[in-house]
Amino acid sequence: MTDVDGNIYVDYLLGQGPLLLGHSSPTVVEAVKRVLEQGQLFGGQHELEISVAKRMCDLIPCAELVRFGSSGSEMVQIALRLARAFTGRNLVLKFEGHYHGWFDNTLVSVHPPLGQAGERTSPNSVPGSKGQDPAAVADTRVLPWNDEKVLREFFTEHGDRLAALIMEPVMLNTHAVLPRPGYLEEARRLCDEHGTVLIFDEVITGFRLGLSGAQGRFHVVPDLAVFGKAMASGFPIACLAGRQRLMDLIAGGEVVHAGTFNSNLTVMAAADATTRALAEDGAQSYEGMTRRGEQLMEGIREIASRHGLPLLVEGLPTAFATAYTDRPEIRDYREFAEHCDQTKYKRLALALLERGVHVALRGIWYLSTAHTEDDIEKTLEAVEGALLAVESDREPAGERG
Repeated sequence: MTDVDGNIYVDYLLGQGPLLLGHSSPTVVEAVKRVLEQGQLFGGQHELEISVAKRMCDLIPCAELVRFGSSGSEMVQIALRLARAFTGRNLVLKFEGHYHGWFDNTLVSVHPPLGQAGERTSPNSVPGSKGQDPAAVADTRVLPWNDEKVLREFFTEHGDRLAALIMEPVMLNTHAVLPRPGYLEEARRLCDEHGTVLIFDEVITGFRLGLSGAQGRFHVVPDLAVFGKAMASGFPIACLAGRQRLMDLIAGGEVVHAGTFNSNLTVMAAADATTRALAEDGAQSYEGMTRRGEQLMEGIREIASRHGLPLLVEGLPTAFATAYTDRPEIRDYREFAEHCDQTKYKRLALALLERGVHVALRGIWYLSTAHTEDDIEKTLEAVEGALLAVESDREPAGERG
């Protein structure tokens, strides 16, 4: 990636994750160019929509029917609407540290100040922005993630009123936290027992963790799942995939989902080219990304250990996080908020930027199929220099005279 001053960066932000094939993948760009000559919007279905829909249903375990939209935030809303319509209930449960879009009813306790968050086992529902409608948050409950006991207790008390349980199957909007063994299975069991719709927000994990997303990786199948980001290489598309018994409510017109730009030719061409490229290479793309991601993760760990620095590296090779902390692992949002030095990490991210490596200020690193062995070597060299620079200059640059 080259900036306006001509500085060149190895990019691990990747547009907040969507660029799984790298910037301006020739395969995707050519597909979009071709389709631009055919049209933009028809107000009806077209062949590319059918092609991508069939591929999603072939690849995603929960996908019996799919619906396309323009953003993950939007498709989370139709997933929740479906859950309420299907169950006749209103209550929705989400988790601290999980992000499901910027709408009033979901921008809740994503990164709440600990002084406002309440008790760990019964957190407050903390709005994430000024101007949110308090009534929109009234039916949104929050729990700590990765705690089976707390989840069971909540279902015992509220399960008969709970329309939906929504979660990131791997928490990637706060650090990079894997589900603890058995946690997703228990969530599935509780939802089945109480008639609650289980929703996986796979906007980040979808296609990034593999062709079948997190549900394929962990072998736990939700009722509904939302996809976006990596499915179209940076073009604005999202998808709701789910069981036919729920999705038929949209097909039959009982539940409304509209949008002028849904399934427009440009984004569908990008999605078709991206998913086709990933599906047709026999998973070699994922093998290469995984290998380079593991090399990068181990390299960062080795450098930090050699210099005696408390830098934790966690997650999966295609999406991992780094954080300044003495803890051996992070299990939920509060552990991250209480025990990770986020101010110091931002200084590290800026030091990396000065050395030609672009990463997110919040600690997440994304790999793409375009990253090479040379990129990893250059990155590790920059990491060592940046870590030592941060240690030798403890005063944040913005606070200097």
